[in-house]
Amino acid sequence: MSTVYDGERGEFVAEPAADTVPLLAVKDLRVEFRTNDGVAKVLNGVSYHVDAGETLAVLGESGSGKSVTAQTIMGILDMPPAVVLGGEVLFHGEDLLSAKPARRMQVRGEGIAMIFQDALSALNPVFTVGFQIAEQLRVRRGLSRAEARKGAIDLLDLVRIPHAKQRVRSYPHEFSGGMRQRAMIAMSLALDPELLIADEPTTALDVTVQAQIMDLLRDIQRERDMGLILITHDLGVVAEVADRIAVMYAGRIVEQADVYALFRGPAHPYTEALLQSLPRLDLKGQDLKAIKGLPPSLTRIPPGCPFHPRCPRAVDRCHQEVPDFHPLPGDRHSACHFAHEMLVSGYPGSNPDKHSRGLSRGDA
Repeated sequence: MSTVYDGERGEFVAEPAADTVPLLAVKDLRVEFRTNDGVAKVLNGVSYHVDAGETLAVLGESGSGKSVTAQTIMGILDMPPAVVLGGEVLFHGEDLLSAKPARRMQVRGEGIAMIFQDALSALNPVFTVGFQIAEQLRVRRGLSRAEARKGAIDLLDLVRIPHAKQRVRSYPHEFSGGMRQRAMIAMSLALDPELLIADEPTTALDVTVQAQIMDLLRDIQRERDMGLILITHDLGVVAEVADRIAVMYAGRIVEQADVYALFRGPAHPYTEALLQSLPRLDLKGQDLKAIKGLPPSLTRIPPGCPFHPRCPRAVDRCHQEVPDFHPLPGDRHSACHFAHEMLVSGYPGSNPDKHSRGLSRGDA
């Protein structure tokens, strides 16, 4: 039996059969930005995977490397200043980082599509929404203008934009924030991708519209059996839709687990701190716990564990040794020297029955 090196476990494991190869696997991805202010180590060995029909939530504070990972997957990083130092982005087992530009262009849109964070900036203000959607169908599918326009209308219908036949002639500024986000989703679905990356798809939207957008994404994902990578810092959204969670800090995955397991008991102090900052109905009247300090500058990442300056559990070892991303029971991983102890001691103040999967699911 052949073996392969598992970067997440740090060991050789049995090579998976062809039918178990993930839809997308990011392995030991390393990216730095070379600027006038110094070299920023933006990604420091990021590894995760997502399967068809699965939702992986990538969670972390701003600047943790979530969006840069997505842009590297899509092949849209500005180089320079970005430099990809190493790693693999495997789509159906094919490394996109070493693929020819024409092949990457083919995969982009048809294999992997992305919903960008700011729909107003992502959409071109001088062209109608319908034109921008139809352009993909004309260029990539070879449809006539009439066929492409009909396809654009069908896509606007799919994302539940009312009066699609009329709104196809509207410009981005004539749409509300929620409607622009729906138009972005329609554009990303135009070429029927197998994997969708949604980068903060509910940013700057009110709570009701956020719920509508997430329900829409979930329905479309189920209908098409798409993989979904959801980039967010919103724990409520994560609890509602994710299957697995990858938590990022200072350009590294620090914890990865099934969503139920992670909400029941985090195995990294950073994840624990994020959960403690989540408003909960059973803690009504109590002050929210904020994470002290700020994330480190990526040009000056501290030695040892990058989280140790903010970590209430830190000891001398944490200041000196970078923890391995080691496996834990239940098919989860953590980059903390004391992950096993955290799982044994439990999440302080948590009630697994109420806290698992978050309160937004109505499980409490």
